[in-house]
Parts: sequence; C-alpha cells; structure tokens
Amino acid sequence: MALEHARPGEVIELRPLADQLASVATHALLKTRSLELMRIVLAAGQGVPRHSVQGEVTIQCIEGVVRVDAQVGSCELRPGQLVLLPAQDSHALLAIKAASLLVTVQLPAGLPGSDSSTH
Repeated sequence: MALEHARPGEVIELRPLADQLASVATHALLKTRSLELMRIVLAAGQGVPRHSVQGEVTIQCIEGVVRVDAQVGSCELRPGQLVLLPAQDSHALLAIKAASLLVTVQLPAGLPGSDSSTH
C-alpha cells in the first residue's frame, strides 16, 4: 500500500500532538522531486541512530525536547526551535522528553535515490 502524501495546496496539520503523542507513529507528510517533510515522533529516551542524507536538513521541534548530535555541533531543541544541518552531515537524535519534530530534507536533483530518502 502506497503512503498518502499531501498534495499541492493541501493544508498539513502540525499542531502538537499532546495527549496523542504516544499513539502516533513517525510518518511522511509530503514528498516532491526536491523536498521531503516528515513528522518524527519519539518517546522519551528513544532516538534515531547516526546517519546522513544527501541534502540539507532542517529539524524543528514541535513539542518535547530532543538532543541533536551532529558533525557541525550538538544542541537541545525545544518547542518552536529549529536547526539547519548541511548536506551529508552525520547526525543522531535522542528525545530527552517525548517529542514530535518536523524534519525537512532537500533532495538534490539528479542524484540516484533523490526520489527516496534515507532519513
């Protein structure tokens, strides 16, 4: 079964999940030839292992607290904060408090796999 992605002009809901946080899974929001948006949902103590992607990445904290360990530096993101990671920057995530994040990946044109993400 194919994933449902938002279509051009469709509104995407990004409010905090609040009481539903524990029952919602990480999911893709939209994907085009050059852009992918995902909502990453992490329980406290849960993480995303170290990895990198071909394009630039932004990570925005919608709720909770998450630690971002990247080659360019480490930080803790809280609601309303965002960090930019350069292309191919190796990074890992760890939820200090249960969190949901908006992750945006710029998919470089012409690269093999630019129609699929490794994030």
